[in-house]
Amino acid sequence: MTFTFFNMKIPKIFKNFYLIAFVIFVVWIAFLDNNDLITQSMRRERLQKLKNDKIYYEQKIKEISRDYQGLFNSEEALEKFAREKYYLAKPKEDVFVIVQDSTQKSK
Repeated sequence: MTFTFFNMKIPKIFKNFYLIAFVIFVVWIAFLDNNDLITQSMRRERLQKLKNDKIYYEQKIKEISRDYQGLFNSEEALEKFAREKYYLAKPKEDVFVIVQDSTQKSK
């Protein structure tokens, strides 16, 4: 008895055209398409990160706008900011910057 490929019986489930088409479709969508499952999951993670960044930056914008309003509505606050941040001084006034040495131990 010789064994050939044509003598094999194919199970009935593999003769079903709709099942074969469905399996090919799932494999194509899951692995071969430009928008496969791996790409979709990476894009979903990136979208979530961008949403979190958007929330963070919106909070920072609100905080900075509050600081801006407080800074430019008051002459004293503006002067304090200029002196502390940019070491500005009035005419005929000296500014001394004291820097602590980080190598010395504070007691």
